[in-house]
Amino acid sequence: MSATAIGLIVFALVFGSALLAMYVQPALPKHHLSAESKDVVKLGIALIATMSALVLSLLVASAKSAYDTRSSQLVQVAADIILLDRALARYGPETKDARSVLQRSVAVTVERFWPTEGAKVIAIDPNASPVEALYDKVEALSPQNEAQRAMQSQAQSLAADVSRTRLLLFENLGSSIPFPFLVVLVFWLCIIFASFGLFAPRNATVIAVLCVCALSVAGAIFLILELDRSFEGLLQVSGAPLRGASAQLGR
Repeated sequence: MSATAIGLIVFALVFGSALLAMYVQPALPKHHLSAESKDVVKLGIALIATMSALVLSLLVASAKSAYDTRSSQLVQVAADIILLDRALARYGPETKDARSVLQRSVAVTVERFWPTEGAKVIAIDPNASPVEALYDKVEALSPQNEAQRAMQSQAQSLAADVSRTRLLLFENLGSSIPFPFLVVLVFWLCIIFASFGLFAPRNATVIAVLCVCALSVAGAIFLILELDRSFEGLLQVSGAPLRGASAQLGR
């Protein structure tokens, strides 16, 4: 399910809880809405609100950290790809096939995650790494002198680094936020907003304020999910490093 859909569901649940509590309020006996009852409810809601605020802040920090890590990994893999292509070029013309494999794999990856407008999304099997085929081609080279042996060793090391970073990126394609964790957080938010509606006067101003507050918490969860799913949606990581690397390959 997309982050937008989850955000809309959260908004509907949270705002609906407040409206339901406002609707139930007149049916409650007067002593249920006494000052003493309000004080007890306020204490309980303060505890839940504190836990919710802590969880939200931790989720935002975790999602932002994951987003920054993936951005750094893309920059690192782009640099390794350029260095690998340069090492193969310095080895000699025997690496022409290996450089072609590298260039094609980078182009496919860029088109898969950051397709041009109107282009069909390319499916990539994370278990079928083109870097392994490239590594085999590099390993099959027969260096004739010390310089070529050094370039072959460097190319093998860089290919291994690219393969490792690629696996890490594919491992992080899905969401890292457990669904039950999100359900509990939304449940807490529904309780908080229900308490708001339970003691709030029924007028347009209060309803508008509750609507804005519900939009705010739903927007926070939307941002968390967008940052966590870094390769899709509105806040996906930039493909500029890989596009720049692709443009320099084969020169």
